[in-house]
Amino acid sequence: MPFPMPFPMTKNLLLDAAILLAIAILGGLGYQLAPLLNPKADIALPLSGCNLDRQACVATLPDGGQLEFSIEPRPIPVLQTLQLQASFQGTEVRKVEVDITGSTMNMGYNRPRLERQGGSERFTASASLPVCITGSMEWDATVLVDTGKAVVAVPFRFVTGH
Repeated sequence: MPFPMPFPMTKNLLLDAAILLAIAILGGLGYQLAPLLNPKADIALPLSGCNLDRQACVATLPDGGQLEFSIEPRPIPVLQTLQLQASFQGTEVRKVEVDITGSTMNMGYNRPRLERQGGSERFTASASLPVCITGSMEWDATVLVDTGKAVVAVPFRFVTGH
């Protein structure tokens, strides 16, 4: 004679199954959204020695074109509106984004898309930086340039709060 399954056992199995399903869904979402946190680039240039908090920086792209990137005002403040500007010469550009991250500390997702100004090869956007409780903070600003043939990552570094 089979033993009847008690009601609490069925309830626990359903709860366990629901938790496992939720974990699987969250894992799938995390896998799908991970590229947003780490920018996908076909070509990554080496870190520039130029200091963005002192001047505009220039980089040569793999196709021979040039990028000039700047953040103003200088020195770069936190909790204020910043003006990002990227200008190009000798290269076709479809889209420009700047991924701004803390070099040594996670400061959240901050990737503004720069908008083309008229029909020119000049792109601009406004952004802001969160404040760091330690005072001085080192940042990486990676300009993501979509040329239509490849996405090129051009990294720069700057410091705030000094």
